Amino acid sequence: MSQTSGAPLVLLAAGGTGGHLFPAEALAEALARRGVAVDLATDHRAERYGGRFPARAVHIIPSDTVRARNPIALARTALALGRGLLRAYFLLRRIRPAVVVGFGGYPTLPPLGAATVLRIPSIIHEQNAVMGRANRQLAPRVTAIATSFEGVLDAEPALLAKARRTGNPVRPAAIAAAATPFVPPAADGLVRLLVFGGSQGARIMSEIVPGAIEMLDATLRGRLLLAQQARDEDLARVRDIYSRLRIAAEVSPFFSDMPARIAAAHLVVARSGASTIAELAAIGRPSILVPLPGALDQDQFANAGVLAAAGAAIRLRQDDFTPARLAAEIAVLASTPQKLVAMAQAARTQGAPDAADRLADLVLATMGTKMDGKGATS
Repeated sequence: MSQTSGAPLVLLAAGGTGGHLFPAEALAEALARRGVAVDLATDHRAERYGGRFPARAVHIIPSDTVRARNPIALARTALALGRGLLRAYFLLRRIRPAVVVGFGGYPTLPPLGAATVLRIPSIIHEQNAVMGRANRQLAPRVTAIATSFEGVLDAEPALLAKARRTGNPVRPAAIAAAATPFVPPAADGLVRLLVFGGSQGARIMSEIVPGAIEMLDATLRGRLLLAQQARDEDLARVRDIYSRLRIAAEVSPFFSDMPARIAAAHLVVARSGASTIAELAAIGRPSILVPLPGALDQDQFANAGVLAAAGAAIRLRQDDFTPARLAAEIAVLASTPQKLVAMAQAARTQGAPDAADRLADLVLATMGTKMDGKGATS
């Protein structure tokens, strides 16, 4: 095992988006508490974020995603992944990690592929309710598979035999926010509404939500305290609508304190990416979820289905996500606070605030090491 200060080293491999990096960050913190050093292998998108990632070193590995099926696009993707595999191979030979842990996305293929070649123990973590394409390619070759949800591999006995449900690790800020109890709105009190959609989903929220708010009864509009994520190009239009309606609204392209805002909300309207689902469940808040359409794996639809089946969320297909439908759902929920309480409680039943520690346990078991909280080997 590579050691710089006597600690075993684990290499985390994650694509450069929050959905992959947030659970990797949570695992890095859990491993650090156990005396394990962490390096991060990622792509160029995470270079800015990587400076804040709690890792000994950040390694940028070339990669690409399959975006088209024509021969030229496929050849470019294969070439980029081939360069990444070569770089990852020499990186792993140099740093010699005890375990390599992948968090999905094509940027994880080179490091996990190199681990397979070098016979280094490896783990993949699947954040979604269905397995993504990159993880599916890696699953037969890795040592262990961690899942966020039950049932992901029930139809595949060979993979199920090496799978363990850990839940999806959430950021420390989300764990802190989970300590805030849910208090429903009073009969004539404020209704705190939080709206966000991620980099691919904020536009639909800007197109639909203002119209829905305008359709609400004036009395309910006057009770709203709204925070909404919007793209830069939509900011002025959305703010103008809320100003005209005299809505107490904060509209911004980015909220750095999202877990705290989720905890403060009575109702969340959002996409259903894996990290959003994990934080809604860990914190325990009611939601209206609009899965991103068109995904080959339909992962967001499956994710939202988990909370909807538990009674924690209302899942709306994008075609059904109209101002009239959203206004009707908000009006019903705002008038039945006991329903919001039940949804919040149901969300908590699906949460796994200890997911990072469960995944850290799996990492230590995979490297064949048992360590106490101070890093001592037992």
